[in-house]
Amino acid sequence: MSVQHQEFRGRVARLQSKHASFSQGATARVQSDGLIVIEPRKIRSSISGKVFVLIIVSFLLFKAFLMAALGFDSYDERVARLAEGSAVEQLGAVIMQSDPVSVWAAQQIGPILR
Repeated sequence: MSVQHQEFRGRVARLQSKHASFSQGATARVQSDGLIVIEPRKIRSSISGKVFVLIIVSFLLFKAFLMAALGFDSYDERVARLAEGSAVEQLGAVIMQSDPVSVWAAQQIGPILR
């Protein structure tokens, strides 16, 4: 392949990637010298850090509530039965295992439930 053809393919690849980035929309801004610059719109995640932390805390509180309501022995027995199931159930058992934060929260919630 000739050098000119390689350069042409490089320019085409840059134009295709630029076009793909503009497919999500664009914003225009005026620089201090009056030049109008059009840039691709930045994609923002719909889940912020605060929402992610809230989901994790809610899940841990849910586990703590289950531990307090069922009792620690019964909860561990149910998780052990879950670990004997299919791959999805085994994944659920790993997620639902007792952790120090949930155990502490269950100990705090337990007297309130009884």
